[in-house]
Amino acid sequence: MEKLTGPKKIKTAVFISGTGSNFKNLIKFSKIKNSPISINLVISNIYNAIGLKYANQFKIKKKIFNFQDIKYTEKKILSLLRKEKIYFICLAGFMKILSKDFIKKFNGKIINIHPSLLPKYKGLNTHHRAISNRDKFAGCTVHYVTEKIDSGKVILRKKVNVTINDNPTSLAKKVLTQEHKLYPAAIMKIFN
Repeated sequence: MEKLTGPKKIKTAVFISGTGSNFKNLIKFSKIKNSPISINLVISNIYNAIGLKYANQFKIKKKIFNFQDIKYTEKKILSLLRKEKIYFICLAGFMKILSKDFIKKFNGKIINIHPSLLPKYKGLNTHHRAISNRDKFAGCTVHYVTEKIDSGKVILRKKVNVTINDNPTSLAKKVLTQEHKLYPAAIMKIFN
């Protein structure tokens, strides 16, 4: 008897620069039955990014690119994405800015997770800025990537309370916990 298989999962690449906790979380999410994605490739701009260990652990193809010549690097990445038939990209703590040209040429979807309630606090040091401004709430946002930093259409946001005892480190931990829930939820929203 023939084994029934569900719909094909969308081949996805994750771009990372750091510890890869969102990458690991997305791998776990991709393994569940109703997940719309499979993670087939990880790209990093940091040779010894801690998150690359998950690529080894889960036997995911990994590629490291140094971004000294951005045009050349992006061309190589696009050609790799085509070769691997990647349709979807998740940026997860990727600390390089993709060019307008790259975003246009990759005509699938590129999404990013950002540790603030966009449009508030685009860019870096979001937790420090939220605390300095005595915000009552911080949080995270999953959004589409456009040529303007952290400005694409919002897919989902999640709030966390900022308490009087919070510092940038404690707030970052609280937000990261929510990021791990929000990223899969945003992907489900896109593909359902």
